[in-house]
Amino acid sequence: MEKRKVQAEDLYKLQSVTNPVLSPDGKEAVFVKTHIDEEDNKYVANLFHVYLDSNEVTQWTYGKNNVSSPAWSADGKQLAFLSNREDKNQVFIMSAKGGEAKKLTAFEKGVSSFLWSPCGTKIWVNAPVKEGKKFIDKEEKDDKKKPEPYRTSKMKYQMDGTGLLPQDAFRQIGVFDIDSGDVTPFTEGNHQHGLQGISHDGKKLIIGVNREENQDFQFRQPLFIVDIESKEETVLIDEEGYFGGARFSFDDRYIAFIGADQTFKNATHSNLYIYDSQDGTTINLTEGLDAPVGDSVVADHQQGADAPSVEWTTDNHLYFQLSTMGDVRLYFASLEGELYPATPENEHVYGYAVSTDGEFALMTVSNSVNPGELMKQTIATGERQTLTSFNEKYLEEVALVEPEAIIYKGPKDWDVHGWLMKPAGYEEGQKYPLIIDIHGGPHAMFANTFFHEMQLLAAKGYGVLYVNPRGSHGYSQEFVDAVRGDYGGGDYEDIMAGLDYILQENAWIDADRLGVTGGSYGGFMTNWIVGHTNRFKAAVTQRSISNWISFFGVSDIGYYFSDWQIGTDMMDVEKLWQHSPLKYAKNVETPLLIVHSENDFRCPIEQAEQLYITLKSMGKETEFVRFPDSDHNLSRTGTPNLRIARLDEITGWFAKHL
Repeated sequence: MEKRKVQAEDLYKLQSVTNPVLSPDGKEAVFVKTHIDEEDNKYVANLFHVYLDSNEVTQWTYGKNNVSSPAWSADGKQLAFLSNREDKNQVFIMSAKGGEAKKLTAFEKGVSSFLWSPCGTKIWVNAPVKEGKKFIDKEEKDDKKKPEPYRTSKMKYQMDGTGLLPQDAFRQIGVFDIDSGDVTPFTEGNHQHGLQGISHDGKKLIIGVNREENQDFQFRQPLFIVDIESKEETVLIDEEGYFGGARFSFDDRYIAFIGADQTFKNATHSNLYIYDSQDGTTINLTEGLDAPVGDSVVADHQQGADAPSVEWTTDNHLYFQLSTMGDVRLYFASLEGELYPATPENEHVYGYAVSTDGEFALMTVSNSVNPGELMKQTIATGERQTLTSFNEKYLEEVALVEPEAIIYKGPKDWDVHGWLMKPAGYEEGQKYPLIIDIHGGPHAMFANTFFHEMQLLAAKGYGVLYVNPRGSHGYSQEFVDAVRGDYGGGDYEDIMAGLDYILQENAWIDADRLGVTGGSYGGFMTNWIVGHTNRFKAAVTQRSISNWISFFGVSDIGYYFSDWQIGTDMMDVEKLWQHSPLKYAKNVETPLLIVHSENDFRCPIEQAEQLYITLKSMGKETEFVRFPDSDHNLSRTGTPNLRIARLDEITGWFAKHL
């Protein structure tokens, strides 16, 4: 049977397998599978279970809601998880033998996260609580409630995906007694508390909280070790930057956590740190790797992937993710400083769990031609078993294009890494158009992972080039930092050098039919490119930045991100304007489609509106497509029918002009 080509509607067929969690005895595990319900136009995530001796997979929860954050009790007899069955996320609990889940919490504003107490009779919860209220207090619903003005004195008053932030609600930590249903507050004060970790003896919590009154320019959340009985606090780390994911070793002597300081602002590599509670010292275990700990991949398939920051074994070895050279690999570390990869190249390990003895790992793994499944790997030998086959039928019926990895020289004689896809159904001797796709961030990376959008472009008959220019993670600290203060400089040259390289090496590419697209920073770069070269016959800019001057005041991150990335604020408007694509609108000759979400608080829609009206006023060929009820993440987690409409707009524009 001849395989068909990828379609936009394949989003309804693809299954996302994420979040494997091993039982304490290592004999069974649970994971989350997400699909899109086409009829209800929503994402549905359910809990699945697997016995590791028989590889028998069973669905444990049903319904059309979302399950997340599964966690076993210390004795392995119970399982807790979050579910939005009743709108807000609440904690549910079920027997490890199966059966119906029982709802534990009924908090007014839902639950942000939770941790089992090792005793198995209590659960620690982190949840928003209104000032002067309790976790369980309910607000009276008033259908006739009149609109009220919103007042703020803070600069951080809005957030993409959330909107305007509540001024009178604060994340607090409490402990929930499973038998009685009582919840006892543990933290207090008008601060945002984060629940991080709990010791295996149940005597200590790790929490994150910044108690500074004015946090407009605070980019830190100190971590504290808190004695549960006395509430005495010991500083784990208190410095500029973001640190978290704290995990106690099994003997409770060490605490592992990850984080990045502010040396290179948001371009700083994340590292793995170890705190020794016996002498109070902290070491940076991954300082010598020159690559970021964690998952820096930008893609559009996995839903709700939430990997542990780090996992301990009983002999005090550690496992963590590392983003390196377009891969996310599972890495091993010892306290003595040994560091080596535990998984191979050319894949994306986006979820994992390691047995307590370090014998094997459960992993959710994707590559460029596989959306991802659950695998078991024997760590010593590298031998693998694939435990699920949710995407098997899809792969049997659809022709995917395997990208070819490329490395070329950019300015500064740096190696730049990327991928080139031939069009689906490629025939030798034919000429084909090419589209360059540019990632956002800019401190993220394209990777050896499944990317539906790239496959769709190839299926529509285009070659696809996607690269990791300077500013991308996964190569070196110098490389990821090099874009800051130079937007539209060396990064632009890196991308164009990649185009020149593949044109020289691939006679099948029609140099007269080139397209370019990208979102967020990739949208900025698309705008910049069409203002600086006429080599492209069509362009689609998505959720873009066009004007750094207005971005400063309208983006949820603008007032500090502009300084971090461009190197200045409103005290030097000329420099902001110099790096603004809008300044170069008069040079644009490329037909440009502008795609933007109306509820984007990261790159607000006024960025698109300015660009559109400016280009139209100059008689340029441009169109504007607005997506209602959508935020900055439309392409990844947006309303399903709008995600498909977006893909149709992009491919339709290129079909018209290429």
